[in-house]
Amino acid sequence: MKNLVVLQCDPKDIKHCTERLLQELNNGSWVQLVPLNASKRLVSRKTLPIGPGVVVLSSGSSGSSKYCFQPCKHLDESAHATAHWLGTLGLEPKECLIFNPLPLHHVSGLMPLWRSKCWGAEYVSLGSDVMRQPNLLEEFLSSHLQNTDKVKPRLISLVPIQLSRLMSHPLGMDWLRSFSVIWVGGDSVSSELEGLARKEGLRLAPCYGATETAAMIAALSPNDFLSGQTGCGRPLHDIELSLASDGALLVRTSRLAIRICNEFGMEIPCSVKGWWRSADKAQILGVPDKPNLQILGRMDLAVHSGGETVFPEYLEEKLFQLAVEAGLPIENILFLPQKDSEWGHRLKVLVRWQTEKTSDDDALLLQALRVLVGNWLPSQKPVSWHICPGLARNETGKWDRARWTNWLKENCE
Repeated sequence: MKNLVVLQCDPKDIKHCTERLLQELNNGSWVQLVPLNASKRLVSRKTLPIGPGVVVLSSGSSGSSKYCFQPCKHLDESAHATAHWLGTLGLEPKECLIFNPLPLHHVSGLMPLWRSKCWGAEYVSLGSDVMRQPNLLEEFLSSHLQNTDKVKPRLISLVPIQLSRLMSHPLGMDWLRSFSVIWVGGDSVSSELEGLARKEGLRLAPCYGATETAAMIAALSPNDFLSGQTGCGRPLHDIELSLASDGALLVRTSRLAIRICNEFGMEIPCSVKGWWRSADKAQILGVPDKPNLQILGRMDLAVHSGGETVFPEYLEEKLFQLAVEAGLPIENILFLPQKDSEWGHRLKVLVRWQTEKTSDDDALLLQALRVLVGNWLPSQKPVSWHICPGLARNETGKWDRARWTNWLKENCE
């Protein structure tokens, strides 16, 4: 059947959205998942592949966006691969209790629901209001869980900003300790946060996935994380990984999106001999029977500056860690490449402190940051620093770099 239904995902009425989604899929339709009040982007029925399936937005860190067509069969395969991974931990998927604090219109928020459907597992949707106020968690859970649910192994997927907020609150930390697996994806977790999580015994499972691959393709086991290992762990059993000559991550799987719709129209995802090229630079460490995927940063964010290739994400993480070690009250930091006629690109930086500071404090703290990068290569050193009180990641824990580049132009130039 060739039919496309646009479903606006209201976070305050997830039950209705879920019922409508499953109903339309059962009718054989494609369902395009969009945020509430988002503009409806319809695709011509003539260009639609045979359904049913979902059409999910994939947003690159560089600000570009595209819609991925994922058939229900691919979502099933993804859920079964995750079930197999849980089995290696000694967990029975259907006996687990799945919590979902992520938005339904993103693949990371869709898959917890789909896993519960495939496994026959219990499922609880968590609203953003509860996630932002950990003191409400106990009240919410007591009203939503049965006594039998309280002893089931708990699973949850978080983005780093959600993890950080929960860990900063005593009740949030207590709640996190109750989970058997805490998948963390969408962006890297700071080494400081990882260290605290290990100290508190949190069973984190840093993972990697993409909308194009129907979510998770690799994950580090909680035991490996607690033992001190880093990275995104082994590929799931239906995934093959390799590296391009320039270090870009290559993925081969049967659940690759069958169509991608972008500003240029509908296209089939590019692949060479079945290998899909991601936008991330990676390393594959370890031994052949136990590889460990390491994500180094976005390839599409790499810029040339003074003849050097610079990765802003890597520099952000590096400076953030240096600032924490120096005792600076850093909350967020973002490196934005700007075109330069002589260098090709130069870096400008937005900074947000943990608390409001006076202008004198700002000057002293920014000078302290300049000192920390004093021995960096000239191509890596920012040419300007700007205080941005509202600097924050989006709801999926990623940087909307286009938005903050516009903010920089409007407020600092």
